[in-house]
Amino acid sequence: MEIFSDVSFYSKWAFGLFVVPALMLIYFVWRFNRQNASYTYSSTKSFDNFFSLRGLFKQLLPLLRIFSVVCLIIAIARPQSSNREEKRKTEGISIVLAIDISTSMLVNDFKPDRITAAKEVASNFVNQRENDRIGLVVFGGESYTQCPITTDHAVLQEQLSKIRPGMLMDGTAIGMGLGTAVNRLQSNDSKSKVIILLTDGVNNAGFIDPLTASDAAQQMKVRVYTIGVGTQGGNYQIRDPNTGQIGNIVGEIDEKLLTQIAVNTGGKYFKASNNTALKNVFNEIDKMEKTKIEVSAYERKSEMFLPYALIAFALFFLEILLRYTIFRSIP
Repeated sequence: MEIFSDVSFYSKWAFGLFVVPALMLIYFVWRFNRQNASYTYSSTKSFDNFFSLRGLFKQLLPLLRIFSVVCLIIAIARPQSSNREEKRKTEGISIVLAIDISTSMLVNDFKPDRITAAKEVASNFVNQRENDRIGLVVFGGESYTQCPITTDHAVLQEQLSKIRPGMLMDGTAIGMGLGTAVNRLQSNDSKSKVIILLTDGVNNAGFIDPLTASDAAQQMKVRVYTIGVGTQGGNYQIRDPNTGQIGNIVGEIDEKLLTQIAVNTGGKYFKASNNTALKNVFNEIDKMEKTKIEVSAYERKSEMFLPYALIAFALFFLEILLRYTIFRSIP
């Protein structure tokens, strides 16, 4: 039976032996009461020692034997302390965030603008993926790896905070961004590989066709989740981050292409037209791509019978010692 949450007994049958000390205790109480019963004598001189403090202690000596038997039974029951350990084996997912940093990402149909909203939700997404390796690719008219795939999410977050429109030649090279992300995963040994591609435009730059890049992803069993951000058909004025000139941009998202890329690779296309919708998209992807965690429990038991056995023999020896030394002269 369990006494404490971390202590159990191997030989539970031994608790049936508690009937022995119980009978011993009953006999002791009966004998003690009988010896101390009131009698009438002409002289009580012979009982002086009997009623002395030493005499009382001698009468109580059998209690040592009873406690000795109790401890011996506990030792026979073999108390054991349990020490449980858990070994967690995680099968993380390798993820590459491919984020469009073209000038149109400065449009303020998101608050405060598209790029800032994208960075915020991507950062929150990274915080939720503790067991995964994540990298960051940015693309405009060209693409490059902002952060290699890593488990050091602090470094990744730092690099994510630095991205902005104007870092690259302007344009929207979706094929280049996807191709660079696929290349990042090429030598990765994770069983599950994912690319999250976020853009607000159409493919108008670069030398890699987006569908060719998606075919490469499909061959490598990389799922691509595509996200189209912004309002389709909207007309916006933005300031070029490099020249300072103000120009007009028309919201135009190639949803057909983004859907085809996602379908070809076993992923999914999402449309996000505001901050809340974008946050919900990343939450949905987070739910779909769950890290597998395998937990193996180990239990180690430590024997605790020895202290009880030693106490039992010590009490028994103490009773014998006291009976035949200090209390020997007391009848």
